[in-house]
Amino acid sequence: MMTVHVVKSGENLWSISARYNVAENTIITTNGLTSSSIVPGLALYITDNALPVRAYKTINGDNLWEIAQQFNTTIPAITAANEGVSLNPLQIGQIINIPSPTKLTISTLGFIVPSNTIANLATINSLAAQLTYIAIVNYSFTTEGYCFAQTDDSALINRCRQLNSIPLLMIRNFTSSGFSPELAGAVLENAVYRQNLVSSIVNLTNTRGFGGVSIDFEFIPPARRNDFNLFLQALKQQLGSLLLNVNVHAKSADLPANRIVGAYDYAAIAKSADLMALMTIDYGYPGGPPEPVSPIAFVEQVVAYALTLVSSEKLMIAMALYGYDKVVATNATQGVSVLAAQNTAISLLTDIQYDNAAKSPWFEYWSGNNQHIVWFEDIRSYLEKYKIIDVNKLAGTTFWQISLPAPQNWAYLQREVTIIKGANSL
Repeated sequence: MMTVHVVKSGENLWSISARYNVAENTIITTNGLTSSSIVPGLALYITDNALPVRAYKTINGDNLWEIAQQFNTTIPAITAANEGVSLNPLQIGQIINIPSPTKLTISTLGFIVPSNTIANLATINSLAAQLTYIAIVNYSFTTEGYCFAQTDDSALINRCRQLNSIPLLMIRNFTSSGFSPELAGAVLENAVYRQNLVSSIVNLTNTRGFGGVSIDFEFIPPARRNDFNLFLQALKQQLGSLLLNVNVHAKSADLPANRIVGAYDYAAIAKSADLMALMTIDYGYPGGPPEPVSPIAFVEQVVAYALTLVSSEKLMIAMALYGYDKVVATNATQGVSVLAAQNTAISLLTDIQYDNAAKSPWFEYWSGNNQHIVWFEDIRSYLEKYKIIDVNKLAGTTFWQISLPAPQNWAYLQREVTIIKGANSL
């Protein structure tokens, strides 16, 4: 099986390198380590020669021989990859690991927030091979529905195209004070302003060379639910063959009056959208108590609900390339990249814990009199989410956001997943 090694007390990088016959420098680079220093509980992604591992949920009538044929592997290989699990007979709905040369094939969408053009271009250069789409988070709109760019992103759009990642115009109801329910509500409820918004988005998409649009309207007033559906219908109609991605807050039941998720009618949105991305992140949110950013049960529940309304080939889940460092007494929150979180634990010589129920890593430390808890993501938590994508045959995943370093994730995608690219993506 592909290998994740969780560091035990007393181990060092030299012994781990020798055990897997993988160079120390390779382990350091793959995992974004700053030195050979490691701590107990650190999960290392080891790029050995093992086969990728697929996840499969058994259905009525399955047998191991047919599953082995489907995945181009053998019964002994499947048995070895499911140590301690009874496979005879198979239980309906059982999820099993399958070592297979037939890789998971998905679409990926990375968000990038324009900041420093040179740094942004470097990010695009390094990650474009792993990204079907790159959504440039650079557009908002006026109170009369006119879409506008916040900065010149032409260099980023051109580089995406050169590297065969489809650039998307990412528009939000964002103002200087954050997401604005009032802005979304005022434009969506007015038929003229709504059409202004559609026309101006389509115009900018075409004139600036985007391959489609990514919508992130948050805290839409619940009363505007139907207006949002009408907006998306008109937008898709006028975009034609260009891609429409709609990002929606996660929910596991319809709550039409809820101020956060009420305006999202999953079934109606999916009729207009080519890809609907569930924001399966920020379960533990800024200002809230220390909790996992994306615990596995939460993701599973949201996906299960969405699949009752939306076909799997249109659905994506979101993955966080960040964690939250919280002061326990006040819930004061600092966002950190997953790499910074991992390397902070190492620099503080703090053991990393793993919550097996949430499938999420965390650690604690003290700064003066303040106790901090940091929840983040690592190769283990990402693997659990790719398993959800595989088992449910979802379209793929989005990443917020690609300027935040997450080397384990990209190494995994590069080695073990086939990314849909270019003309095949629409």
